[in-house]
Amino acid sequence: MILAFTAIIFGLALLVWSADRFVEGSAAAAKHFGVPPLLIGMVVIGFGTSAPEMVVSALSASQGNPGIALGNAYGSNIANIAMVLGFTALIRPITVHSQVLRKELPVLALVTVLAAWQVMDGSITRIDAWTLLGVFAVFMGWTIWQGMSNTSDTLAKEMEQELEMKHIPLRQSLIWLVVGLVLLIISSRILVWGAVDIAQAFGVSDVIIGLTVIAVGTSLPELASSLVAARKGEHDIALGNIIGSNMFNTLAVVGIAGAISPMSVGPDVLTRDVLLMSVLTVSLFIIGIPHSGRLGRINRLEGAGLLTCYIAYTVYLVTNVILP
Repeated sequence: MILAFTAIIFGLALLVWSADRFVEGSAAAAKHFGVPPLLIGMVVIGFGTSAPEMVVSALSASQGNPGIALGNAYGSNIANIAMVLGFTALIRPITVHSQVLRKELPVLALVTVLAAWQVMDGSITRIDAWTLLGVFAVFMGWTIWQGMSNTSDTLAKEMEQELEMKHIPLRQSLIWLVVGLVLLIISSRILVWGAVDIAQAFGVSDVIIGLTVIAVGTSLPELASSLVAARKGEHDIALGNIIGSNMFNTLAVVGIAGAISPMSVGPDVLTRDVLLMSVLTVSLFIIGIPHSGRLGRINRLEGAGLLTCYIAYTVYLVTNVILP
């Protein structure tokens, strides 16, 4: 048990560090190759911050533990909105200026509805998984088109400023990209092993471990990048990280895991986890888009509400599921 806990702590620490190196390296390399800043912010960094979830989920599914993948994806979505955005907005309110992000919010809401509909029958089949991956491919095409055509968007300007501040030579960026990816795989293997061992020791499902320990750990890159962006006044980058990550989690992470190994979904996942994920996504859609003279803004009170929601959810899982 001690070895498993050590593996999780070490695996998470290495995962966060390697994810940060991977994101920095891939973003800098993309800039060197002339990729538009908006495209870097929406695709490259969105992919990079979701890389931990993707690698962990793919490995867990290939090793016969698809529940970790599902819990990781849905748990990370909940943590991204309630914990990451809640904590970030509590420190500094987030105002949405980017027109592209405002367009992505309703898309994220629709994708969440699709995810909820798929688990209503108690399983995610390979057809469901390939459907998610197909929608993901369409979304990526639309995102690339947005990135190529909206060069004057607020998110593009913020991203360009951020890239100029973090200038990394091409050779170094490529080294960080490769090193980060290799260490992501190694740390994910360590993390999955520890998580499975602890799940078996406590007698809980893999999904619960994915929803709690692994979800929080793989959301740490989003928390770090969102906090830094918000402190610099780069509000659209902070929100863009979350929207992109949740889109990748719902479509690509679950899609990849389901394509590798179809999974059964317990009724609690739908009535508890998917329901909360859907409510949080809709709330983000409501407060993130201007309406009735109100700016698209997440203020400190709303941030505190989101964070309180996440604390209550975690306490419920620990007291009623993990330690009944």
